[in-house]
Amino acid sequence: MSHLLHPPLLNEAGLKSSLRWYVEGSAERRGIQVDLQLDSNLPRLPQEVETTVFRIVQESLTNIHRHSGSKNASLQIVHNPQTTRVEVRDEGRGIAQFDPAKSLPMRAGVEIQGMQERVRQLQGTFEIKSGESGTTQ
Repeated sequence: MSHLLHPPLLNEAGLKSSLRWYVEGSAERRGIQVDLQLDSNLPRLPQEVETTVFRIVQESLTNIHRHSGSKNASLQIVHNPQTTRVEVRDEGRGIAQFDPAKSLPMRAGVEIQGMQERVRQLQGTFEIKSGESGTTQ
């Protein structure tokens, strides 16, 4: 269990290897096929950033499994010198009571609030788009 919370691979091999490992394991454990698209120029990032990205991916894939009903997802990470963008998309039923004006569910659960807070601590932005054809965060 502790390997899922903070895998040693994250410190040793970095975010790219850790995400590949996690996505493969998630497909086996949850039956969700993830199209993983990692920027070939993605360098090692500060440990706090890599941990935050890893935890957001974990939470996003867990939410897809628990709530969306989607058996497919995509995870894309794009990096440039100023920003690192993480996008997780599913093809599920969307989030009930979604408020498009705030880009959040009307009642954001602990998981979403936790992701928001992690991103805020890194001076980033967090948004969600959701509808009948799925959710993107």
